[in-house]
Amino acid sequence: MNTLNIIVPCYNEEKTLNNFYFELSEHLKKIYSIKWNVLFIDDGSSDNTLNVIKDLANKEDNISYISFSRNFGKESAIYAGLENSDADLNIMMDADLQDPPSLIAEMIKHVNDGYDIVASRRVTRKGEPPIRSFFARLFYKLINLLSNINIVDGARDYKLITKQVTDSILELKEYNRFSKGIFGWIGFKTKWIEYENIERTNGESSWSFWDLFKYSIEGIISFTTAPLHIATVSGIIFSIIAFISIIVIILKTLIMGDPVEGWPSTVSIILFVGGIQLFSIGVLGQYLGKIYLETKKRPIYLIKEKKF
Repeated sequence: MNTLNIIVPCYNEEKTLNNFYFELSEHLKKIYSIKWNVLFIDDGSSDNTLNVIKDLANKEDNISYISFSRNFGKESAIYAGLENSDADLNIMMDADLQDPPSLIAEMIKHVNDGYDIVASRRVTRKGEPPIRSFFARLFYKLINLLSNINIVDGARDYKLITKQVTDSILELKEYNRFSKGIFGWIGFKTKWIEYENIERTNGESSWSFWDLFKYSIEGIISFTTAPLHIATVSGIIFSIIAFISIIVIILKTLIMGDPVEGWPSTVSIILFVGGIQLFSIGVLGQYLGKIYLETKKRPIYLIKEKKF
């Protein structure tokens, strides 16, 4: 009999956990061919999430948990769950029921058919603000254009993976983690399951627009050096334009005797080129910052308490 571990990162999810576990267990009880366990990862929640998890763990034998010393982020929570799992199969899913537990049976079937990863993707973004949907689609197009990995539009962290895939993920120990890119980088035979977006049952997402923007920058910086090439090419192009402009001004002055005029356009050009320079410095700074954090060799997470 295969063993299954459901890894559930939690951050301020006290209102959803009981409903989540009830619905999850109702679906898993129908799968008789597998022994399952739920591993909650409390990512430094500031509400009553940990106590709710403890109450569930006291009532149910198939619940374990890890509580971080502070908020380390969802990527760290996923890594901690995989690192502390010895199951044959692992599933990562959110506690807000936007990842439908009804898909688990189908996921297991596809793994039994020979797939290493069974991943999910949303085909609609119903209930999501239009501006957020627009930038999300833009991000997927941009990162697929700039990098050599394929990240499917609408891909969720809701995945079922084998033990071999789990071990492969754990070999990638970088501090700056971007799971969507990591799963695209490692390869393996993948089956995609599509479903329509499901709105949260309670509360609001802890991911603000700014958090998602920073996360997208993290993904691009982690899996492509294209921004550095763009900055380099921009510098070369503007250097050539500046050189040609100088030659034109000199010839115009020598031949026509016209003084150099047009200071407004000159100031505009200076500001524009200055902006390009600052952008290039900023890109370089992003990469240097990531290198700085990686060289510190700090742990990806710290555990305050746990129960297995």
